[in-house]
Amino acid sequence: MTVTTLLADATQRTLADDVLAGLTSIPKTLPPKHFYDSAGADLFERICELPEYYPTRAEREILVAQSAEMARLTRATELVELGAGSAEKTRVLLTALDNAGTLQRYVPVDVAEQQLRQVSEAIAAEYPGVQVHGVAGDFLRHMDAVPAGDGPRIVALLGGTVGNFVGVDRTDLLAGISSILRPNDYLLLGTDLVKDRKPLEAAYDDSQGVTAAFNRNVLEVINRELDADFDPNAFQHVAIYNEQQEQIEMRLRSTMTQEVTIQALGGLKVVFAPGEEILTEVSAKFTPERLQQDLANAGLEIAWFETDSAGQFALSLSNPQIRS
Repeated sequence: MTVTTLLADATQRTLADDVLAGLTSIPKTLPPKHFYDSAGADLFERICELPEYYPTRAEREILVAQSAEMARLTRATELVELGAGSAEKTRVLLTALDNAGTLQRYVPVDVAEQQLRQVSEAIAAEYPGVQVHGVAGDFLRHMDAVPAGDGPRIVALLGGTVGNFVGVDRTDLLAGISSILRPNDYLLLGTDLVKDRKPLEAAYDDSQGVTAAFNRNVLEVINRELDADFDPNAFQHVAIYNEQQEQIEMRLRSTMTQEVTIQALGGLKVVFAPGEEILTEVSAKFTPERLQQDLANAGLEIAWFETDSAGQFALSLSNPQIRS
């Protein structure tokens, strides 16, 4: 079992750059990748178990029903997972590939290094004979650090994570994944589908307040890493569905006039008016047509597409288009 670390000082600099850019812009923003310190990763695992949060259950349903077919179709010897998290659902596909007799290596990639190491050790123990090479890094910036594969492989981005990237960032992400795929490789992509507002907003604003704690945790990260003095309790968690853009938007709304000082940014002072918001996450929802176009823009073509029984979530396999 091997773990390559690409974080440390570079991550702190990236956080500082993102906070400086985001909190001095109008409107204020923070990128969602900074949710995932150790506490944030634990909170997200709790979110995945909530009754309101359907994506995890829906995606798992597809994996249980279709992993054997995916193993047959891809004959993958390697599974690369971007944003691996706990790899709980991934074990369904790993088992199918192992049962098919093709699995040789698993490569989890995640920014939460402690969890990544735990997952890498667990998978290595659960699947004897399978090589495990973890990469602790930001897959948007460190795609070139994913080790080259010998045989056909699946590069998986599950959980609807692709929806957290908007505009040019999603284009760059899919193009980056496409750049490491060979003709016999596949991208396995999880996408949350467009649906009514009510289940969407409930999934991102649960009755137990776990998602609210997850959202506010990004302020705790900034306090700890950049010596800031945010009061997380002075911000309200907000989750709304933007029907025009077909995306959930998570925000932190200031409940009062307040001034925050960020010492690591030269004592930067950030002023918030009552009701002023920080956009912390966008989660785009997809139609099959939108998905097909986004993949085509990255030079990928859908080879296989399935939804759960309720039609809430989709998994797709795509591979590089053959150009004449």
